[in-house]
Amino acid sequence: MIRALGGATIFAPVGRATLGLGVTQIIGWGTTFLMPSVLGRYIQDELGMASELVFAGITVMFGVGALFAPRIGRLMDRTGPRLVMAGGSLLYALALVILAFSQGPAVYFAAWAGMGVASTLALNTPSSIALAQVAGPRARQAIAVLAIIGGFASTVFWPLSGALVALAGWRGTVLIYAAMHLLICAPIHFIALPKAAPVPAQAMATPASAGGLPAEERSRAFLLLNITLSFGAFVFTGFIIHVIEILRGLGHPPASALFLASLIGPSQVGIRIIELVFGHRYSFMASAVTGSAMLPFGLGLMLIDGGNSAVAVVCILAYGVSNGLKAVQRATLPLALFGRSQFGAYMGRLALPQGILSASAPTVLAAVLDRFGASGALWLTFVFGTVSLAAMILLARGSRITR
Repeated sequence: MIRALGGATIFAPVGRATLGLGVTQIIGWGTTFLMPSVLGRYIQDELGMASELVFAGITVMFGVGALFAPRIGRLMDRTGPRLVMAGGSLLYALALVILAFSQGPAVYFAAWAGMGVASTLALNTPSSIALAQVAGPRARQAIAVLAIIGGFASTVFWPLSGALVALAGWRGTVLIYAAMHLLICAPIHFIALPKAAPVPAQAMATPASAGGLPAEERSRAFLLLNITLSFGAFVFTGFIIHVIEILRGLGHPPASALFLASLIGPSQVGIRIIELVFGHRYSFMASAVTGSAMLPFGLGLMLIDGGNSAVAVVCILAYGVSNGLKAVQRATLPLALFGRSQFGAYMGRLALPQGILSASAPTVLAAVLDRFGASGALWLTFVFGTVSLAAMILLARGSRITR
């Protein structure tokens, strides 16, 4: 796959950037968002913090990252990805060192705030911007490959965290993760990415010449895209964290709930592979509407008969397919609608509401689960998923250029 993207050799610029960013994405997600799942109880015991406060670090990371995202997108349009993303890796390393030496909530949350700034420099959105700049017309395929590689973050880091914490404790594990950003991610970003933004992104004079929708249609399209991605982000972030508890609330035994939740990963990766191999045969919007529709479809079925194991499998697979497609479309849809010119600025502006809703999702759904149970959480996510689908349908109907 990488060879096909990069041309004759795997070391061509597109292949090198895609493979390199895939490695840094695995490390980036594995050492931040996924880290408390394994280390959280050790941090909770040693720092004397409640479990919800430990996991609130993720909320802080998303919230702070959302505030900085618009500025970083514009910066990458002007300067290119190399120094921005390498700097993000250095900031990740510093924030993780601070976390490793934290003794209480104040320093703990300060470390997560630092990771929030670093995420805007070196995680999901900047990686998509970098690939759009490097890959040009092959960006859709490159981003699909990146999503496939990044989908293995939990597969790699959950067992790795378990092994490291047994050997080095949670503080030693976090210091090892800081070293990964310093010694692996920063050099990859510096070597695999171009120093400057591509000339076309700087030189195109008008929105029409940059590709995508005509200028007069962009405001409406941007609003609808913002709604569909942000409401979807709330569901994807909140549901994945609480899915096991929701399944148990529907009557599934703990082992069955864990097994059902484990199906999300393979379904996400599977649909990303299909998107990579067959995506050129259908339009962006056909894929986008299908992905959006699968979310309320799966959640709706779960509301009707989620306690049935066969139905639950279908629901989880539908959720995984939707999440897998949206992971690719968060970058490829803005690229198709707005072109490469100022792509970073558009991605940054889109990241702000997505980050805010993602940051609120774990806490909001936890409160709903506590007060109204699994059915309450499902109703809330179903409504948000339906709003996301409605906005996507309106966007598809009004954006015929992408068909």
